[in-house]
Amino acid sequence: MKKILILAGGYSKEREISLKTAYSVVVELSKFKNYKIKIFEPDGNFVFSLRKFKPDIVLNLLHGRYGEDGYIQTILETEKVKYTHSGVLSSSIAIDKDISKKLFIKNNILTPKYINFSYKNFFNKKNFINKIKKILGFPVVIKPLNEGSSVNVFICSKKNFLKNIKKLREYNEILIEKYIPGREIQVAILNEKIIGAIELKPKRKFYDYEAKYNPKANTEHIIPVEINKKQYEYVTNIALKAHKLLKCRGVTRSDFRFFKNKFYLLEINTQPGMTSLSLVPEIAKFNNISFKNLIKKILEDASINK
Repeated sequence: MKKILILAGGYSKEREISLKTAYSVVVELSKFKNYKIKIFEPDGNFVFSLRKFKPDIVLNLLHGRYGEDGYIQTILETEKVKYTHSGVLSSSIAIDKDISKKLFIKNNILTPKYINFSYKNFFNKKNFINKIKKILGFPVVIKPLNEGSSVNVFICSKKNFLKNIKKLREYNEILIEKYIPGREIQVAILNEKIIGAIELKPKRKFYDYEAKYNPKANTEHIIPVEINKKQYEYVTNIALKAHKLLKCRGVTRSDFRFFKNKFYLLEINTQPGMTSLSLVPEIAKFNNISFKNLIKKILEDASINK
């Protein structure tokens, strides 16, 4: 009997999604008779509870900060407990959009042009807007450096830029990125193998938090993606390259924009969601990997020293 400790909830703004993911996963895992499962939400007594339960594997289903950024992974490495998904360094690099984008650029992976902005620096509003217009051109996307699920992401015109930038003041540092229109394509990788891709057609302005998690948003999911074989192979191989470049483990999902025959990698997610509306289970199912087997494969890859 293997003891599986599921980590869910946590302290990030994606807590609710993490819990939904956990409940979806528990339903599937309960079909296996050889697992003893416990869901645990990390708190100040986390290490004590971890030692008490003595899990064989920790299934990390946390999203965002403290769960996806290397923090919880460091604790698990220290406690020498096998855990799923990516390791300390991979997680911390992938969630930091500035560092990961620098690595993409260095390794010839196309990503939207951007600048890193710190609220600590004084800026003249007029000069700042002119600088952005010159370097990036409007519209731009502003986003926190280390949040997931499109939390606090805004598409800004020159007109509403200053109003929106005030909304992210709590972060100290943000990314200002050139807005790339076009199609939203996402690619799933599992254990260094391409699972497949999906296209999203949000009814909203872009694939934001509501479009991702609210069924009423009616985001259209298109699978198979309507691109030719050469394009499909290209975009899926770029996702695999990014996965390997960051030395990710288990499952990842890479988010692309496809515009004027070019694929722009926006980011790579090391803890993709596993809810009923999530993309990785949908991509896996289309490619003959059931939700149950997907979770099994993620568990089989659990380890330490990664």
